[in-house]
Amino acid sequence: MRIKNFKLNSDDQVITKITGEVLRAFHVETVDADSDADFDRFEIENTVKGGKVTTRLIIEKAGVRRRFRVEDKIRAEEKRGAEIHRLVKKNLYEILTGDLKLAGVPYGIMHGVRPTKIVHRWIRAGYGVTKHGVIDREKISSRLREDYLTSREKSWLLTEVAVRQLPILNTSDEKLIGVYVGIPFCVTRCLYCSFPSNVLPDDEKVAEFMAVLTKDLNAAALEIRRYGFKVQSIYVGGGTPTALPERFFAEMMDKVTAAFYTDSVEEFTVECGRPDTITNEKIAVMKNCHVTRVSVNPQTMNQQTLDRIGRRHSIEQVLETFNELRIEGDWKINMDLILGLPGENLDDVKDTVKKVLALEPDDVTLHALAIKRGSALQTQLADEVSSLEDFELPSDEEVRRMSDAAETLLRAKNYVPYYLYRQGYISGQIENIGYCRRGAEGIYNIQIMEERQTILGVGAAASTKVPDNENMQMQSAFHAKDLATYLREIDKYIDNRAKVLAEIYTPVVEIPAEPVEEIPAAEVPAEPVEEIPAAEVPAEPVEETPAAEVPAEPVEEIPAAEIPAEPVEEIPAAEKPKPKKSKKNAVKEPNKNVRDEGTAG
Repeated sequence: MRIKNFKLNSDDQVITKITGEVLRAFHVETVDADSDADFDRFEIENTVKGGKVTTRLIIEKAGVRRRFRVEDKIRAEEKRGAEIHRLVKKNLYEILTGDLKLAGVPYGIMHGVRPTKIVHRWIRAGYGVTKHGVIDREKISSRLREDYLTSREKSWLLTEVAVRQLPILNTSDEKLIGVYVGIPFCVTRCLYCSFPSNVLPDDEKVAEFMAVLTKDLNAAALEIRRYGFKVQSIYVGGGTPTALPERFFAEMMDKVTAAFYTDSVEEFTVECGRPDTITNEKIAVMKNCHVTRVSVNPQTMNQQTLDRIGRRHSIEQVLETFNELRIEGDWKINMDLILGLPGENLDDVKDTVKKVLALEPDDVTLHALAIKRGSALQTQLADEVSSLEDFELPSDEEVRRMSDAAETLLRAKNYVPYYLYRQGYISGQIENIGYCRRGAEGIYNIQIMEERQTILGVGAAASTKVPDNENMQMQSAFHAKDLATYLREIDKYIDNRAKVLAEIYTPVVEIPAEPVEEIPAAEVPAEPVEEIPAAEVPAEPVEETPAAEVPAEPVEEIPAAEIPAEPVEEIPAAEKPKPKKSKKNAVKEPNKNVRDEGTAG
């Protein structure tokens, strides 16, 4: 839908953001005054009065004006701010689909990254759980459809995934943690990639990174000792960790193992990714370091598409590498695929999934293409000489058909869904989802998505996340995405991580600070240093060093051109609990009150 003049009666950031999410799901965009448009005027007004949220939409075309109105009650049992925001989205969605007859989208008004967290929150509160402890899946699915307007298929999928995760989530206690190690290098940068990775530099720069990573690893290992943590899972990701040359890869793996591997580790994953980066030497290193999960990520089994997106490997290399890993190691193997790649159609996806299933991997993750800011594809699409048609991107409807076909093929081979998450700008308005053989669920994948466990972040672009049960918040510390900043400011990031942990946990072991070597006074030469008159001292330029990048939780921005911030009436922002310092001194029932950050609503 194309509109010329847009107006929203609020300059509240959250209202602006969630309104933009709904409009973007329906591909509503603004155009200039000289362009063809569906409407000359598109004005949204939200008001809160008497325990109700009322949404009005005014549209105008060729001088003909139409008005629409939807009203819904605020539930007293829900947090008022969050409930207002949900109803603002729900009301607008119902006007667009009901009055303007636009086709609905699979997830309705669910726009957060982790939609299954909503289901887990309900289950922990006892909703949909019988007195005998049986989960009523239909009751939960029905509420998802009612509250968030999801399709029946997606409401059942969310419920199925959440229930399947419970055995792993219920193993957690406050001392059981995960560790993520970020290696920010790839051999090439894919057309669609927006991850904070760098094309592999020369050995000198890699050696510099390894020295800083070693300091980071050692500091994290001290924190584990300080608080008596037990490591449940280790995940080495990136980037592509196996992009490192053999000697650096071996060094990295040895140091990660020494820092974190103990008898408590149930899962040790290395994201190999590119089949052209996996060698016999690296396979041997992973075996020696007790690795239990690896990945071979073709993204597609169509060679023409691989060439188009910048993957410098062949289909034959995918097959050879997979078979080599299967022969050499007793580990679970994951394969990542992307739906909606440029130039691909439904038959291409079916062919890819069939070829992958013939290899019998333990885990297959289906990603839907998301054209993000920072990717080469997004940059080219934004260029005046380029257009979507130049890249033959599949439509949302086609991507949904691809997803349905892939799911049918996977379920026919007894693969079941066990974790999912969503992204902004995701093709088909669907999800990224992992399917696995029963019993092959990835522990780290579940824990990182549901945010019920402390995850210690080490390496470039890593994040540390600590659930604060008492205040129902997630405490976070982020390492710099920019490699140069990470290398230069590592002490600051180590300190940030330590402060977040100290805010929540109480030490069980006092670890003294490392002593600073001092030079005895007697050894300092007492000879006078010749002084240069002030006039002769050259003024050295002061080099300004930019402050370290400490990114906040990513918030999806809505371009000003799409959603002008013209206030009419302000709607109160979501209520936020006042944070207070808490300490975890004893093992409690895990994470009952963790706030569902990042979820829809």
